Amino acid sequence: MVEKINEISGENLRKCMQCGTCSAICPMGEAMPITPRRGMMLLQYGEIEAVQEAAIGTFCASCHTCEVRCPRGISVAKVYEAVRLLALRDNINLIEPEAIPKETLAEAPQIAFVSGFRKLTA
Repeated sequence: MVEKINEISGENLRKCMQCGTCSAICPMGEAMPITPRRGMMLLQYGEIEAVQEAAIGTFCASCHTCEVRCPRGISVAKVYEAVRLLALRDNINLIEPEAIPKETLAEAPQIAFVSGFRKLTA
């Protein structure tokens, strides 16, 4: 599966030297259940399910700051996007539309739901 992530993302997970720059610079890092660095380490060891369960791909803002600051030039955002795509290919929804509170449905802009459903549902 690591090779599949490399293929989809266009990145090489083995290049990551675990320096932690991605975690330090990530604007969403504190909201994530596991840090971007830890997620990369888990992926290097083939623990894709653990990263999918942590739903890092749903937290990633795709700002690519990690890529700009990474000493190896790895786009962690592209890697997590590949992990998200693998989950969707297995028909795993990363968000359940029925679980959204009615208050949120009434207040939030519809375009946010449309884009979220496109990105997070199979």
